[in-house]
Amino acid sequence: MRILGIDPGIGICGFGLIETTSRARALDFGAVTTMVDAPLPARLKELYDSLSEVFEETKPEMVAVEKLFFAKNITTGIAVAEARGIVLLVAEQHGLPVYEYTPNEIKKSLTGYGAATKTQIEEMVRVHLGLECKPKPDDAADALAVAITCSFLYEHGQNQEYSFSNSRR
Repeated sequence: MRILGIDPGIGICGFGLIETTSRARALDFGAVTTMVDAPLPARLKELYDSLSEVFEETKPEMVAVEKLFFAKNITTGIAVAEARGIVLLVAEQHGLPVYEYTPNEIKKSLTGYGAATKTQIEEMVRVHLGLECKPKPDDAADALAVAITCSFLYEHGQNQEYSFSNSRR
């Protein structure tokens, strides 16, 4: 199974492709960046074009995306939500199922502890994928963590595909 994990962001959007066989292995990872001084519509188009290319090149069978978590900065959260919308659009255009996970679900699945640090997550990504060093940039490591979480939960039949069924129409 080829799973493309995405850590959505407007400035930096991490991606990580894993393949699960007897053991998960990283096939590709990196980050898509947009120009900071460009208007938002231009940045969203740039993100769309770049992610479309990533999907075409990596040919995933499913997509795993980190759910949004609004802490203090709602303005940043809105921009990330818009970037996340681009991710969902590209996945839909490719006919792929999308699974989403909260940061705590990701931390718990990789470390067994929902309040694990970023450093602990990066180390567990390295260990799970048998990498010599922690993946860089951090956004790519986060995307790989989402993909690993998806593989764990998929294997145990605990994945729930993204849907709008809970929203009002």
